Amino acid sequence: MAAEAEETPRQQEEWDEEDDEHGSKEKVVQKYFLQEWELVKSLLNDIVSHGRVSDPSIPHKIRSIMDKYQEQGQLVEPYLEGIVSPLMCIVRSKTMELGVASNEILKVIKPICIIIYSLVTVCGYKAVIRFFPHQVSDLELAVSLLEKCHYMKSATFLRQESTGEMEAKCVILLWLSILVLVPFDISTVDTSIASVTGLGEHEPAPLVLKIIGFSKNYLSNAGPMRPIAALLLSKLLTRPDMPMAFSSFVDWTHEVLSSTTDDTMSHFRLLGAVEALAAIFKGGGRKLLVGVVPKVWEDTSLLIKSSNAARSPLLRKYLMKLTQRIGFTCLPHRLPSWRYVSKTSSLGENVSLSASRETDKCSFSVNVDGCNSENTSSCMEDEDIDVPEILEEIIEMLLTGLRDTDTVVRWSAAKGVGRITSRLTSALSEEILSSVLELFSPGEGDGSWHGGCLALAELARRGLLLPISLPKVVPVVVKALHYDIRRGPHSVGSHVRDAAAYVCWAFGRAYYHSDMRNILDQLAPHLLTVACYDREVNCRRAAAAAFQENVGRQGNYPHGIDIVNTADYFSLSSRVNSYMHVAVFIAQFGGYLYPFADELLHNKICHWEKGLRELAAKALSALVKYDPEYFAESVLEKLIPCTLSTDLCMRHGATLAIGELVLALHLCDYALSTDKQKRVAGVVPAIEKARLYRGKEKIKRSLLDTLNENMRHPNSQIQDAAVKALKRFVLAYLVGPDIKGADLTSKYLELLTDQNVAVRRGSALAIGVLPYDLLARKWKDVLMKLSSCCAIEEKPDDRDAEARVNAVKGLVSICEVLTQTQEKKVDIDDMELILLIKNEVMMSLLRALDDYSVDNRGDVGSWVREAAMDGLERCTYILCQRVSELNNSDMVENCQLFSVFDANLATSIVGGICKQAVEKMDKLREAAAKVLQRILYCKMVDIPHIPYRKELEEIVPEKTDLKWAVPTFSYPRFVRLLQFGCYSRSVLSGLVISIGGLQESLRKASLSALLDYLLSVEVENLDERKSREHLLSTDMLWVLQQYRRCDRVIVPTLKTIEILFSNKIFLNMGEHTTVFCGSILDSLAIELKVSKDFSKLYAGIAILGYIASTLDGQINTQAFSRLLGFLGHRYPKIRKTSAEQVYLVLLQNGNLVDESKIEKALEIISETCWDGDTEASRLQRLELCDMAGPETELHTSMSSGVSKKITQAKHPVADENASYSSLVESSGF
Repeated sequence: MAAEAEETPRQQEEWDEEDDEHGSKEKVVQKYFLQEWELVKSLLNDIVSHGRVSDPSIPHKIRSIMDKYQEQGQLVEPYLEGIVSPLMCIVRSKTMELGVASNEILKVIKPICIIIYSLVTVCGYKAVIRFFPHQVSDLELAVSLLEKCHYMKSATFLRQESTGEMEAKCVILLWLSILVLVPFDISTVDTSIASVTGLGEHEPAPLVLKIIGFSKNYLSNAGPMRPIAALLLSKLLTRPDMPMAFSSFVDWTHEVLSSTTDDTMSHFRLLGAVEALAAIFKGGGRKLLVGVVPKVWEDTSLLIKSSNAARSPLLRKYLMKLTQRIGFTCLPHRLPSWRYVSKTSSLGENVSLSASRETDKCSFSVNVDGCNSENTSSCMEDEDIDVPEILEEIIEMLLTGLRDTDTVVRWSAAKGVGRITSRLTSALSEEILSSVLELFSPGEGDGSWHGGCLALAELARRGLLLPISLPKVVPVVVKALHYDIRRGPHSVGSHVRDAAAYVCWAFGRAYYHSDMRNILDQLAPHLLTVACYDREVNCRRAAAAAFQENVGRQGNYPHGIDIVNTADYFSLSSRVNSYMHVAVFIAQFGGYLYPFADELLHNKICHWEKGLRELAAKALSALVKYDPEYFAESVLEKLIPCTLSTDLCMRHGATLAIGELVLALHLCDYALSTDKQKRVAGVVPAIEKARLYRGKEKIKRSLLDTLNENMRHPNSQIQDAAVKALKRFVLAYLVGPDIKGADLTSKYLELLTDQNVAVRRGSALAIGVLPYDLLARKWKDVLMKLSSCCAIEEKPDDRDAEARVNAVKGLVSICEVLTQTQEKKVDIDDMELILLIKNEVMMSLLRALDDYSVDNRGDVGSWVREAAMDGLERCTYILCQRVSELNNSDMVENCQLFSVFDANLATSIVGGICKQAVEKMDKLREAAAKVLQRILYCKMVDIPHIPYRKELEEIVPEKTDLKWAVPTFSYPRFVRLLQFGCYSRSVLSGLVISIGGLQESLRKASLSALLDYLLSVEVENLDERKSREHLLSTDMLWVLQQYRRCDRVIVPTLKTIEILFSNKIFLNMGEHTTVFCGSILDSLAIELKVSKDFSKLYAGIAILGYIASTLDGQINTQAFSRLLGFLGHRYPKIRKTSAEQVYLVLLQNGNLVDESKIEKALEIISETCWDGDTEASRLQRLELCDMAGPETELHTSMSSGVSKKITQAKHPVADENASYSSLVESSGF
């Protein structure tokens, strides 16, 4: 039974799936299409039930849902009837109920029209208007409603804030476009015609004149009403009962098109008139339009040559549409008998096609003969077709449009060429094809090539490009597939290559496989070359899509399915993947290797983009395995002369390619001939001899000089490449029995103090890659010199963060080389080396953790700190590895073993790293946490003597998916280290930077973690809480003392103390509170003295206020007196802030002033303009001091707020304001 119970749900799921395939449409639509249908349906039900939109947010909710389907409107179409019909019924019924004269009707229809118009933008107007009501009686109603909406003005031009004015006009115009198609004479519908006398037989009714008048007005609009008004006019004016209205409108367009007025409104009116004519010629009958063709064509041909058309791509696009439709009207409708019609076939039939080649050949010849005979007979028939003279001008204009500078114009012209050709004779179509092919001449620009490709694709799609013409078309398409013209520092041609791929795609869809067999053999290598090696991702994907279309429709193409599966949409999105994997896979099949190699050789290694040249060189080497001999003999032979080319890009690419090919040939165990080896070895000397870059005479020396020269380069990428090359070069040529490179180390050591920062950077990197043999003789000098270079330079002009970063990296690399080399030709005292690493190197790295240098790029010292953390980790492994080795040795004393890595060093390392783990930079916090994690869980060697290791492992667990860069995750963990005295000071000195910083999210996360630590509900013991506060207060005083006068730390520390005071921290520690606050006052006396930092002054004044208002005794009197001292400060903002604090202090602690005087004191503080005259403020301050008593006066006179010198020297007000202005400017206020 249990088994049956389990099977039942499974069977039900299977039945449900079958129902999806064969069941109700509603279930399928609801499951697979609009996912938010339930929400939309509930909102619509609310609208229908209320008969209007009750909540103003509903239209915007529905519109935001519909906007998701902008690219996939067909997913919404199954729901259109359920959405549009009830909404339009509300519009119709409410208009009839309330009347057009009521202002209430606009409030009802505007939000509804927002919803309907959002559907129009997603699905298109054709799909939406099918569900509009279209009773004859609605015509007058809609016109009246349009008249009501016509005079509304939009409150905003922002779509997100629209209140529906524009949408209402668009929807009503669309409604009219279907209502004017009523199958009755409109004059019989117009009720106002009864009041009009003398109306002619074909004269338009007043209702029609209203519609035309509004539509003309909207044709001058820049919004979406213009195309809808053009649509409405095309439906109305092409009715059989509108001859006079049509003639009148054509006359009006003649005036607009021939107008010489040049302003914005005239331009929009011109656009609307041309768009309306294009719509009329699209929907009108030939009998109606033939009579106005000469007049309209004359206006069109003159307008397209005008300055208005030259300035407006949109106008030229509309003129192209109008031109082709005029040509269409001139030609009778006919389906040319000579048109190519391919056989209908399915993908399955093509894949399973197994007919013999001989049968295909026979059928192919029969088809061609049949086609030729058909063409001959049709040509005889075509000779009798009357072609109007105007057609030649029309075709010429369309061909000119193919050369236009804008894509939209070329695309419209290409469609026009295809449509016009479909009604011409075969002889004339051949002439048009010849004219199109002329666009591909070398003298034409990229626009002509693009337009020509679009035209060829249109001709092929419509069956107007016969297979007999393909031999002269395909070579042109192949050239277009590789079209890339260099222009200065870039190139043009991606749009041409994309269009050429479109032509190939059209070929695959248009022709039968027997007609395309030879053509596909020509196109396939070029399509796949573009698919793999084009610079632009859209071109790669377009070429792959064209190849896939041809493979799917043309039958059994060799390896077609395998290639299509590999070169898909996603695999080609990455250029590196296309070059190094997709192309390499395809090259294994016959016919692709050599075209691929030629493309890389002739077009890619000389490309203007440096990254592409480097990738092309690697891609060329990846193909070597398929034919090493070809690449060794032919490709190398072509590349070697290119290294001396006058073109820098060619020289660079060829040199890179030779290097990659030689390495690839070596990996394939292919030996170059002796002559070829000499030629390859002579590439660099030949470049130097030609003075194409600096160099000397001898090969090795010249190469070394070249590397040294590049290591002096200010570009870091060039330096890194030079250092990598130096490492290989030194191992190959400068390490040997005679130690040829012994003087190299001394040279780099001297350059570490060079005035040129680029030289210092390169030298530090270079020393770091030197081998043991070159370092062993001067290892002490190297380590000491690099250790000193890790520190911040004394002269400000010499300071360079990158040089210090490189010094840190080089120092650590040398330590690893000196301690890990197995075969040592020069002996070094191991113990002396280890102790030097511990005492000098580790101390230098720990000092580098305090590098907080800042320049115009920001906190550049963070680069040094990050490198130092990595160095501390690696040097810790070195020392602990040596401890492990000494443990296994019986000859080492315990004191010597302990001196290598002790608890003090471990504490300093962990404390320094933990400090970085609580500071403000996400990247450094994450790096610090990961370094600490690797140290705690190192598997290679045991790291001993780490205090509180177990607690540290709880804070930093051994997991890989922890989000250390997220403040809310990392701070609550690391703040727990404040309870351990060995780490607390380091952690706190970093934590205050985050709490007192400017970044709000970081400040909240770090402060919340600290408060949770101090006030945690888990700490039920009150003594434990006080102990934590006591330890934190002691550490806070240490920070103030340690970083005295260092505003980078002191300012955030004072802000942190202020925040903690506001949360009642440090104020309930008994006697220690008094001691703590007294020390705070001493620090403030030093920090605030003559300070110009407003942030520091504000924080200090707030701290004085907390101390003065909460404590009793001498401490609060001292704090209050110093607070009074700031009432005479030279800066008005400080005086005003101090006055606010004094006022609050007196309200909270009335013992500071005699009870009889406190009201007077509060009155003085509140009524004095403290940010006004300085002398007046100081007089009021003296009066307050008198009220506070002699003890307060004594402290005030010793206060740091105003010195005697400032008090006695009565500076003029102008001088004070000048200094204040400079302070404000420098402080950023």
